Amino acid sequence: MTTLKIHNIETAPEGSKSLLENSQKAYGMIPGLHGVLAASPQLLKAYQTLHELFTQSSFNEEELTVVWQAINVEHACHYCVPAHTGIAHMMKVDADITEALRNETPLADSKLEALRTMTLSIVRNRGNVSQDDLDAFYAAGYEEKHVLDIILGLSQKTISNYTNHIANTPVDEAFKKFAWKK
Repeated sequence: MTTLKIHNIETAPEGSKSLLENSQKAYGMIPGLHGVLAASPQLLKAYQTLHELFTQSSFNEEELTVVWQAINVEHACHYCVPAHTGIAHMMKVDADITEALRNETPLADSKLEALRTMTLSIVRNRGNVSQDDLDAFYAAGYEEKHVLDIILGLSQKTISNYTNHIANTPVDEAFKKFAWKK
């Protein structure tokens, strides 16, 4: 497997140093993904900005988790599935939700399942979803803004999932207990 360098504040390009300092302050560590992304200050900044924007979107913690994890599992991201399992626990998301997402089983809550289904349809069809897909999503209680917010979350997850595949980013110590394999 290929690997990419995981930077710290000392080894990172100048444009990434303050971004990694922000990661250190926010998480009490520099996540390995951020260390890899630091090789491109623009990509690290884009990732952090997309993360912030997505967490400020129309979705609550459970819905954020559904979008993140549906994408992480579909992309088979060895790093992001455990990381977002830990994040979901920190956000107090019901463990049944995170386990269903990790195991690719239907969610008990029909509205959350509609969100998972729409997210997967967007990913699998590269945005070419049918009107029937949209109608089912709207019938579950979602609106057009939610479709667009899924695309925002997908933008963030594409950066992290693809980077982790190429970098073979080791899972951070804090998330190793949530290890996952497809």
